[in-house]
Amino acid sequence: MSRIETGVRSRTSPRPLAGEADAHRAAGEGSRATASQDRPRPSPLQTEDRDESAAIRNIHQRDFRADAATAGALIDTLASSGDRLWPHRWPRIRFDRSLSVGAIGGHGPIRYAIVAYEPGRSIRFRFSAPRGFIGTHRFHVATRPDGGARLAHVIEMHVEGPAIFTWPIVFRWLHDALLEDLLDRAAASLGETPRNARWSPWVRFLRWVSS
Repeated sequence: MSRIETGVRSRTSPRPLAGEADAHRAAGEGSRATASQDRPRPSPLQTEDRDESAAIRNIHQRDFRADAATAGALIDTLASSGDRLWPHRWPRIRFDRSLSVGAIGGHGPIRYAIVAYEPGRSIRFRFSAPRGFIGTHRFHVATRPDGGARLAHVIEMHVEGPAIFTWPIVFRWLHDALLEDLLDRAAASLGETPRNARWSPWVRFLRWVSS
């Protein structure tokens, strides 16, 4: 199962894991995630700390047959020569040192520093760019009741200044497409079937402009 959630804190209402609805498909034609005036679906990270002050919470997640230890090991390869998680067709993720608290890096114009890291389970970053991105994003792996793994990425932030416009018009579209490509890469690395989501025309245009 793959799911995208985007919404605001005041509209979030937790539900049990087993009762979750199917996901929106990813940032492709007929499958893009959009901010909704309806109540967003619950966060998959019931065991992970949540930033209840975040005005924006964007979640991408997918379920795998592999166990949490195997899926979590993918996180540990980020930005390495043996990276098995980051998608090839996007700007590479890079850091100024190996994965550790304090490492500084990012991908393309998105810059961040590692502020928490639990190998094999989770990693959290704090944004430093683009201008107006105030908050964090993280990867997290959890064990499902059936013994499989759930890999999720969560942005929790608020925006100010130019990001009031650049997030909904530009960066959210690119982010949603990148994360679904990343989850496809995770599936392939785990020997499971990727969804091979297609980019929407707007994402293809944005990638063309930035190339």
